Amino acid sequence: MKIVVIGGSGLIGAKLVRNLRQLGHEVVAASPSLGINSVTGEGLAEALNGAQVVVDVTNSPSFEDKAVLDFFETSTRNLLAAEEAAGVQHHVALSVVGTDSLLQSGYFRAKMAQENLLQASRVPYTIVRATQFFEFVGGIAYTSTEGQNVRLSSAWVQPIASEDVAAALVDFTLGEPVNGISDIAGPERIRLDEFVRQYLHATQDSRQVITDDKAPYFGADLKELSLVPGDNTALITSARYADWLSRAAIEA
Repeated sequence: MKIVVIGGSGLIGAKLVRNLRQLGHEVVAASPSLGINSVTGEGLAEALNGAQVVVDVTNSPSFEDKAVLDFFETSTRNLLAAEEAAGVQHHVALSVVGTDSLLQSGYFRAKMAQENLLQASRVPYTIVRATQFFEFVGGIAYTSTEGQNVRLSSAWVQPIASEDVAAALVDFTLGEPVNGISDIAGPERIRLDEFVRQYLHATQDSRQVITDDKAPYFGADLKELSLVPGDNTALITSARYADWLSRAAIEA
């Protein structure tokens, strides 16, 4: 099977490309650095020629409200048009658990726009919403830092390893289109403030986490369950945060 991974050189994309190639599939890793750009359209038609599946694991280079919306809308429209022309049979998109309840945030409004375009298209699709990656904990801390304090809500999260995201995406990629949304999450719930606090401690970072349930999360106000799957149908993966933290501490 020929599969095109948009964002194929990124955190998730590179792992997914590796996993699919190990299974014997013809995989095109697509990114601007590789001459395939979903925003400008450069190289898309050639890359998608003969492809059965396209997997979109891109992310915007800017989280500014207008920029991130322009990115996801333009990229998704270009992909869908190229997929229709090429006869692609399945579009898989990586999104975020809780997107539709966090629309105060420009980032989540952009992800919602991406999902809406897929749902309105003629290309069969699967939207895979994942919880927060272990690997993004440092970025969450950065965006919430004020001086030496990191101000965060105590809302629940159920973080997931990027390796597990890539492994789950293999199954969705090779499966039939859901024409709907599937959630994936890690095995354990932890409070957002504690998620970051444990990371700072493990990496010997002197910043202090201040619990503030009014602290915004990428511009959105969090409720206790905003960032965790809302039902019992989510795919639960196996890698545990404590094990990942142990490796992060060694590397720090």
